[in-house]
Amino acid sequence: MKVDVWSDIACPWCYIGKRKFEQAVAQSGIPVQVEYHAFELAPDLPQDFEGSEQDYLEIRGFSADQVRPLLARIVGAASEVGLHFDYDILLHTNMNKGHQLIRWAKTQERQLDMVERLLAAHFEEGRHVGRDEDLADLAAELGLDREGALAALRDDRHVDDVQADQARARQLGIQGVPFYVFEGQYGVSGAQDPSTFADVLRQLVEQKGEEVA
Repeated sequence: MKVDVWSDIACPWCYIGKRKFEQAVAQSGIPVQVEYHAFELAPDLPQDFEGSEQDYLEIRGFSADQVRPLLARIVGAASEVGLHFDYDILLHTNMNKGHQLIRWAKTQERQLDMVERLLAAHFEEGRHVGRDEDLADLAAELGLDREGALAALRDDRHVDDVQADQARARQLGIQGVPFYVFEGQYGVSGAQDPSTFADVLRQLVEQKGEEVA
C-alpha cells in the first residue's frame, strides 16, 4: 500500500506522528510503501535564527504564558512514543535545504533513513539542519556520500522537487502537517493514535479485497 506523507522537519507533531504511524503499521501487519514530501511551515525563517523556542513561538503569535504549557504538552506526547525532545538546545533554521537533502537521499534509496536522521538531529540532539556542511555530515553518518550530498545541496539540485511537493500540497488543500494520503485518495491529518492509522490501513485493504497479515 502506498502512503504519501507531507511533513516538515521543524514540525514536532510530524516526528510524533511518524512514530505513531510506524506503530500502526506494525500492529496491522500490512506492508506499506512510504514516500515523504516537503512542507515548510516557516519558509521565511533565516538560516540562523537568533533566539530560543519561546522567542520563536512568540514571533508566531503565542504569548509567554501559552508557550510553557504548549512545550510541556509536546515534550510529554513525544515521550509517550519514545522520543526525547530537548527544546533547550534546539536550533531553529530554514528547512528548505533539509528538505532538499531528503529528496537527494531518495535518489540513493535512503529517504526514510534521512527523514529519521534529520528529525532526531533537530529535536533530540540540537544539531543544525539548515546549513550545507552540517547536512552533509548527517548524510555521511548514514554511510552516504558526503561530497555527493554537499554538491547537491550547493547546487540546489532538488529545490524544484521541494517546490513541486508544496505546490501539490496546495492542490490537495493541505494546510497543516503531518498529512497522510493513502493510495492517493484517502487523507488523514495529524498525529493520530496508532489505532486510527491501523483502522484506515485495514479498511483500505478490505476494500481492495486483500488479506491482512
